[in-house]
Amino acid sequence: MAQSAPNRSRSGKSGKPPRKRGRGKVALIWIICIAVLAVLAAAVAYLLVILNGERILSANLNKLDLDRSTIVADANGTQIAKISIAGGNREYVQYKDIPQAVRDAFVAVEDKRFYEHGGVDLFGIGRALAKDVVARSMVEGASTITQQLARNLFLNADKTWFRKGTEASIALALERHKTKEEILELYLNRIYFGNGQYGIKTAAKFYFGVGDLDQLKTWQIATLAAIPKGPSIYNPYKHPDNSMERRAVVLRLMADQGLITEEERAQAAEIVYKPTMAMTSTSKFASYTDYAIDEALEKLNLTEEELLSGGYTIYTTIDTAAQSAMEKEFSEDANFEKSEDDTPIQGAMVIMDQHDGSLKAMVGGRDYQKSGLNRVESRRQPGSSYKPIVSYGPALETGDYTPDSTLRDDKICYGNGTYCPTDSNGKKYIGAVSMKEAIRESRNQPAVWLLNEIGLSTGVKFAGKLGIELGSEDKHNLAIALGGLTNGVTPVQMVRAYGTFANGGQLQDAHAVLKITDASGKPVYTFKAPGDNQVIKPMTAYYVTEIMKGVVSGGTGTKAQISGRTVAGKTGTTQLGLKGASSSGNRDVWFVGYTPEYTAAVWMGYDKTDKDHYVKKSSGQAAALFSKVMKKALEGKPKQSFPVPEQAQEQPTPTPTADQSITDLTGVYDSQQVAVSLNWSAVPGDDITYKIYRQASGESEFKLLVESVTPSAEDLSILPDTTYTYYVKPFDPNAGKEGAESNRVTVEVTSELEPTPTPTPTPTPDESTEPPSDGTDGPDDGDGGNQGEAPPDGGQPTPTDTSTPSDAPTPTPTPTPSAQPTESTGPIARATASPTVLPTSTATGEQFGKKDKKHKNDAEVSTDAATDASTDATSQATP
Repeated sequence: MAQSAPNRSRSGKSGKPPRKRGRGKVALIWIICIAVLAVLAAAVAYLLVILNGERILSANLNKLDLDRSTIVADANGTQIAKISIAGGNREYVQYKDIPQAVRDAFVAVEDKRFYEHGGVDLFGIGRALAKDVVARSMVEGASTITQQLARNLFLNADKTWFRKGTEASIALALERHKTKEEILELYLNRIYFGNGQYGIKTAAKFYFGVGDLDQLKTWQIATLAAIPKGPSIYNPYKHPDNSMERRAVVLRLMADQGLITEEERAQAAEIVYKPTMAMTSTSKFASYTDYAIDEALEKLNLTEEELLSGGYTIYTTIDTAAQSAMEKEFSEDANFEKSEDDTPIQGAMVIMDQHDGSLKAMVGGRDYQKSGLNRVESRRQPGSSYKPIVSYGPALETGDYTPDSTLRDDKICYGNGTYCPTDSNGKKYIGAVSMKEAIRESRNQPAVWLLNEIGLSTGVKFAGKLGIELGSEDKHNLAIALGGLTNGVTPVQMVRAYGTFANGGQLQDAHAVLKITDASGKPVYTFKAPGDNQVIKPMTAYYVTEIMKGVVSGGTGTKAQISGRTVAGKTGTTQLGLKGASSSGNRDVWFVGYTPEYTAAVWMGYDKTDKDHYVKKSSGQAAALFSKVMKKALEGKPKQSFPVPEQAQEQPTPTPTADQSITDLTGVYDSQQVAVSLNWSAVPGDDITYKIYRQASGESEFKLLVESVTPSAEDLSILPDTTYTYYVKPFDPNAGKEGAESNRVTVEVTSELEPTPTPTPTPTPDESTEPPSDGTDGPDDGDGGNQGEAPPDGGQPTPTDTSTPSDAPTPTPTPTPSAQPTESTGPIARATASPTVLPTSTATGEQFGKKDKKHKNDAEVSTDAATDASTDATSQATP
């Protein structure tokens, strides 16, 4: 039987219908449709981008969309400065007048494919897009020169996807309407170079004083090309170090692209820019304005150009009367000692309202230039002005000490004899001394001894509470008791710390900005006070204020006195320690002080200290400047009082008034001036004067000596071998009323000859080789003693590391003076009683840097002193 033939379709083919082939056709059709739609969408999108760019360009091609100026104002909105960054300081230069080297440098750094792309660098965008996706934000610009020009001409600086897209559309339009030369010309004239300078020619004039761009050198071109990356941080005038680092990067790019040789690169990278090259000019309130702008930049997290071109208004805490007074005094050369050459001694001052932390006035240097070095933020060694912060304050905070507690002023070495502090007081090592007397005379040894007693950690923690954090290198170093810090402190830090004492122990945030509004008036930042920030006990602040009032009324800070105002404060100097320079010179001089209304810090010194540039006078000049500025700053302001805690109110200290007696009159004989110096606390009231009465030995009654308008006087009409007794009465000329008699002080003047110690060929480590102060600045500051090892030339003092004490006392020999009289230079004061002096010793490991030690009371100290003195009576022979 024959097999039947297989079934076939009408087409003559066998098998199932080709269903898969039909599905493939459908998929292909869909793919084609999607591709067509994608092409159409891309075309439409491209057209939209092109049309959008053309629209914006056509509407703005013949004009610049100038940025709106940012205003700096006081708290009431009164303008104090207008930042002219809108039009900027610009001098236009044509393409043909821009040297090829300048054009090549900017292209190499900003957009090396500038001559190849059509306005948008797709390769660069891809690279930037990858980084943005990883960071999940717009962190990478990838803008070509054309795009940067588009943004500068027509857009703001926001980093958003929409802005970037618009920027690209304008760039494409620019490339169709402008040649590469025209685009580069616009760019180099529009770009911002920091410090309010726009355009390459203006920047060259400002930073280098070069008006002809053909005269620019390779290193100068590279310096200018480095700025656009970050005008606020890479401009050489304000940040020369940052500029030099960025310049090196630019030079490397130029060398890699064959624009300069390797030798040229190396030579250009080594040149150091000096800010004196800049053609700057002073402007009113410049220091304060710059500080406020920097603070605003930090708060808003914007670039300098974004802030200053955004039409913001920055409301500040400035006191224009105080600011004007400060700038006037800083312009007076007589307030500063004269330099030996054209490099002037510098200074800085800042005033803060301690009640809320608002900064009222500041000057960052003499002849301060806009956007210059603001020295209120420069770190310097504080000297003895640091004693209340790390020694006296923390000791009082423990509750084991009061202003009347007995401290020790003896020859003592610490750290196995490696650190032997001394000072330049006329009489050193007086033995037992009260805390208030030690700080009044700025004696060094008591401050170090006290820090050693309470423990270094206690002092370091207390300083941290006041806003000054010390590094690990300072936490084992007793030299910090005298301000021997590794990194130093700024005037703003010091005024904030002292403001805590003035404000009853509450630490405030120092700030210059109250609020910031944008161009539409909408607040974008408002200062928030920290609230109750009680960092130390109110009684500690009260005690510190009381002992520092004594510094001003009759100690090293008498020149800071302000008639009719209560002032507390502390002087400070730092040892010079340079070979070839006078041993009596200083690196820095300070006065930090406060009234019940304002706190202020004054610093004087050179930006770079060397054997030809150092401070020759003491801190009296800083105290005097404090007085002059603060007197004017406080004019017309209601008088306030320092806060008095309840504990102190239980046993109040009498406050002198016109109807009450003065209780703190002191009298000290000054052998250099051959006079008796009298000091007392000022009496509240307007136009108060003081009548000083004197009775000499042999006289039957007191006689009016002189009338003074300040709480101090000098008696120059003294005779040797005579005893004088004084008292003071306040006098109110308006009421014609004389106040009560003050306490009496007696000073004995004699022509007795002083014995001179036998010369010793090699002084012991604790002997000071510095001569006494010249006496031209009032009482000796006492800050000139050893604070640690002498620093290298031109550097900052390097504190001695005393973290490894000895395990047993190591006696330090003291030469026994010979009683050989010499000629007397004039009358001298003869002490009627001398405190017991401890024998010279080196602190043991147990004594050195103690922590949480139970302190001896005053009676125990006296007993120990008497015992030790009896065992070695000859070791401290006193002339």
